[in-house]
Amino acid sequence: MAPLVDFSQASFWVSAASILFNPTFWNVAAQQEYYHKTITKLFGGNPRYGCYALAVTIFSLGLVRDYFYNLALEAQAPHPLLANPLIKYAAIPLFATGTTLVLTSMYALGVTGTYLGDYFGILMDAPVTSFPFNVTSAPMYHGSTLSFLATALWRGRPAGLVLTGLVSVAYAVARRWEDPFTGMIYEKREVERRGGKKGL
Repeated sequence: MAPLVDFSQASFWVSAASILFNPTFWNVAAQQEYYHKTITKLFGGNPRYGCYALAVTIFSLGLVRDYFYNLALEAQAPHPLLANPLIKYAAIPLFATGTTLVLTSMYALGVTGTYLGDYFGILMDAPVTSFPFNVTSAPMYHGSTLSFLATALWRGRPAGLVLTGLVSVAYAVARRWEDPFTGMIYEKREVERRGGKKGL
């Protein structure tokens, strides 16, 4: 009997590496920007241009990650249990939900809100509480995970389920780092605002 996942396939490990690399990269880059203005300096001191450049980089890395994920699935054998039409077509609402969460969160946040603008000092006036943030606190991460899961189910590959689990873990770790740090940035701004009012 063939194994559910062929771990001998190099494409599986390349996909896993890219899944882990992406959130690690953008967190390291954002931290360097916050503390040292590394990216802003590369763009002549313009933080908005720096944020846009990081946005293009993160988006491009996401496309590369998705490409490797699909290559990994192509190299894996499908499993008969996942060929069940009920399971296969369950992928459609999952993918639609995931895409909706990602696109609506990007629309609500804008480019700088989506791509770590707060690390560049580009802060939003107030937290977004409308859809999809009234459904989940991390719609981009949850939506992306659902899209990975949907792809695995549609193509009937158990390896895709394993890689989706890795996506979920990678995002959970990233949030444990990002959420407190982002909260600190906005709390610092509020303290400065209150201090400014006291000085008037």
